[in-house]
Amino acid sequence: MSEDLFVPKLGQTVDEVVLINRLVEEGSKVDFGDPVLEVETDKAIFNVEANAKGYIYFGPHEMGETVPVLTVVATIGKRDEGFSPSGKILETEDEEEPERIETEPVDMEAPTEAVPKSAQEKVFASPRARKLAGKEGVDLFRVKPTGGEGVRVVEQDVIDYLGQKTKATPIAVQLADEVGLDLSSVAGSGPKGAITRSDVEKVIRQKLSAPSTGLISQTPEVKYTDIPVKESRPLRSVRKLIFDRMAASDQLTARVTLVTEADVTDLVRLREKLKEEKAEAWGYKPGYNELMGKIVTRVLEDFPYMNARLSQDGSAIDHLAEINLGIAVDTDRGLVVPVIKKADKLDLQAFGKRFRELVDGIQTGQVSPEDLSGGTFTITNLGNFDVDAFTPVINLPEVAILGLGRIQDKVVPYQGEIKVRKMMTLSLVFDHRLVDGAPAARFLQRVKEFVEYPIMIFV
Repeated sequence: MSEDLFVPKLGQTVDEVVLINRLVEEGSKVDFGDPVLEVETDKAIFNVEANAKGYIYFGPHEMGETVPVLTVVATIGKRDEGFSPSGKILETEDEEEPERIETEPVDMEAPTEAVPKSAQEKVFASPRARKLAGKEGVDLFRVKPTGGEGVRVVEQDVIDYLGQKTKATPIAVQLADEVGLDLSSVAGSGPKGAITRSDVEKVIRQKLSAPSTGLISQTPEVKYTDIPVKESRPLRSVRKLIFDRMAASDQLTARVTLVTEADVTDLVRLREKLKEEKAEAWGYKPGYNELMGKIVTRVLEDFPYMNARLSQDGSAIDHLAEINLGIAVDTDRGLVVPVIKKADKLDLQAFGKRFRELVDGIQTGQVSPEDLSGGTFTITNLGNFDVDAFTPVINLPEVAILGLGRIQDKVVPYQGEIKVRKMMTLSLVFDHRLVDGAPAARFLQRVKEFVEYPIMIFV
């Protein structure tokens, strides 16, 4: 009997993928772990690997088609057996040992007492609870357990949870949060009425074209002239994500930009010294991205109000316990922001190594979706393009973003004399709703101080 090959779940916020390329021919013999298909999410390109040994036959889906995760895209079995899906839904079969359940839709307004989620944790649940959760598409991590002294989810817990929740896919929840949309007003078109990303986008488009309703300000009508179109490229994947998030950031934040010029002569010297002394031992040449990344991380420790975000219900400013630094990277597919988790816990060598691992993963399509989310502050560097100062767009729900300009020689006063020094412009964009101008200026001033005197950090 053939083995179904499903599109795997590629992170908690991924509910659909675009089929990009078949890596093997129809009917080819494959082995466990062989890459057989490329799929694209809104963040990166990933390989789908064979989950069985045999001959592969692909389903009726066309390349370029968008399909939900857990869709059967091929079957692997005997020669000439053809595409023969079993019709079974991918779910956990083991009823003896309660285990973690990961399902597609998530439920809004989860109880604050819900069990926390991490890669090492498991939800303990009765078989009846797991069966109902799988049927209804409930993430058991969000259900408050009452059985076994409050550590085991029972069937009634799932029933109670279903009675009070609105179901939506994770990416629909994220997009709705970014634009301040109440999901209770959105009709779901997904499985069992779950609200999908397309449902949220439809409502946003309606509100953008309608008179102002308080969600998003009315936009003027744009008149198009009759000009021949040379090529039309669909808005999808990374570009679609950038399109949505940039519009949301522009509409939802009160952006203010602060600009200052820093003398980076000593920073340039430090980098040259590190390249000479550490490149061979570290396996790479230290660059400005990791130097600036560590400086910003250090300053965030002293100014926690810049490592913050607006709470999901909009009633508080959350100062975050982790410093997860995003560093924007330009790729052929658009701007991608890998996130270095717990950056304050890494020394310069480990920080640079991790950054390069993430960039390599982006270039090869092997980066995890979790590595592209969860940032608390972002830096973006346009210095390589001879840009001095600019106004980057805040990466929601973060409170600020720091832009790095080019390094250039300038004649400036230095210690009472006229000298040629290496100068860089720093552009800090922050959300004035959450941070006032003076506190943001103090943050930028400290960054400048450490940039000009890096010995205070790198000793």
